[in-house]
Amino acid sequence: MKLDVVSDTVCPWCYIGKKRLDQALAIHGGEGITLVWRPFQLDASIPPGGVDRKAYLEKKFGAERAKDVGNTIREFGHAVGIDFRFDLIEKSPNTMDSHRLIRWAGTAGCQNEMVDSLFRRYFEQGQDIGSHDVLIDAADEVGMDTDIVRDLLSKDADRDLIAREDAMAREIGIQGVPSFVINSQWVVTGAQEPETLVRMFNKLLAREAEEAAAG
Repeated sequence: MKLDVVSDTVCPWCYIGKKRLDQALAIHGGEGITLVWRPFQLDASIPPGGVDRKAYLEKKFGAERAKDVGNTIREFGHAVGIDFRFDLIEKSPNTMDSHRLIRWAGTAGCQNEMVDSLFRRYFEQGQDIGSHDVLIDAADEVGMDTDIVRDLLSKDADRDLIAREDAMAREIGIQGVPSFVINSQWVVTGAQEPETLVRMFNKLLAREAEEAAAG
């Protein structure tokens, strides 16, 4: 079973969704499941240097609602071991380069670890994941060749590809993240509970086994 997870690196529900997915895979064992992380930019209009996070959120939600949203997310985060530190985040970055790095991490065999690193750095440590220095440090953390990463980041490598994948997600009807695309056929949206994901894995893998036996 191929499981594509469509997410953005500045989406707190995507971080919660990843923690729940990790729990589901631990319960299930993950056998027969190929996991790939796919890009989705919640706001591609943010300039490369990022924007002031507080002003950005207040413009988007209003001052009071921005606070309420953060409080709710913190509660759900604590339940899965995430210490959301929104107070440390100064910038809302453009996430294009973080998605490029996640793609390269897939080639290097450490994509899941990279996604973890970027979420943790942004949401728990307040790091600017639009900064090339931060991204190179994340690459070093998961064992990637930092010289190659530094060179790729300095160029336009895979920018068009990330933009196309983002557009493709929207074309198949994805409007919010995280979204789980199973075998390029079924889409499940939202940070699903681990038990829900395990039932889904078991059902679809059993169907695949039945089809393989019948064929």
